Amino acid sequence: MSRVETASAPLSQRPVTDAAFAALEAQYREALEEIADLRARDGLKTQFLANISHDLRTPLTAVVTHAEILRDGILGTLTDRQLESVAGIIGGGRQLLNQVGEILTYARGAANQLTLNPSRFHITDVIEQMRGLSESLLAKKGISLEVRASRSLPEVAADREKVGHVIGNLFGNAISFTPVGGRVWIAASMNETPAGREMLVEVGDSGIGIASEHHELIFREFAQVDSSPSRSHHGTGLGLTIARKLVELHHGRIWVESDLGTGSRFFFTIPSADG
Repeated sequence: MSRVETASAPLSQRPVTDAAFAALEAQYREALEEIADLRARDGLKTQFLANISHDLRTPLTAVVTHAEILRDGILGTLTDRQLESVAGIIGGGRQLLNQVGEILTYARGAANQLTLNPSRFHITDVIEQMRGLSESLLAKKGISLEVRASRSLPEVAADREKVGHVIGNLFGNAISFTPVGGRVWIAASMNETPAGREMLVEVGDSGIGIASEHHELIFREFAQVDSSPSRSHHGTGLGLTIARKLVELHHGRIWVESDLGTGSRFFFTIPSADG
């Protein structure tokens, strides 16, 4: 073959010299080292998040507890203005505790340290618990809540605390993104699949909705559809990431159906106890 023919041949057909092979091998080893370094750094980040989240919970809990002591008048009667200020401390402290808890759960999930403690329970009990925890916020925003879940539904076999976490995250988002006077609903039903029976839970709202191109984005860690400093809805951006992790731990699925201006409907599945 002439020099001209060799120069014009495709790269895949040109002979690889020992020097070129050695260079490729060196690049490959360097890439492996960089990947190992990035994984180590990611592991350190995850451990840091877990440690700092755990350490923050104790002083935050103390702040909320002492504020509640003041609110309840144990140390003396407070004026209306003082009670209003203490209520702000309690509300802000609880919000911080929730966010720290989300970060801790995320860090444990990223480190594959989340485990399930399955039991048999009625999904309606968890839904009623979430309703009770959200009554004051629903009333404050004038949002109506509709529950469509029959007590006659079969039990589920799952980790009750983690299923409650998923419903709580979805329910909290629904309330947060629904304007005053809007509507929120929770529904549960049995779903037959080739693999067996599963419980299908839906949390819907009449809120602002989500553009279709953002349906996958919202489940990514730290994601915010509106990431501007002036956004009206704040949070860690971990709620839906954690919800998906917890659902997938149960070998279930989670997804959203929504468009801008039409509200949102989130669905997830968990196994039935008799599935």
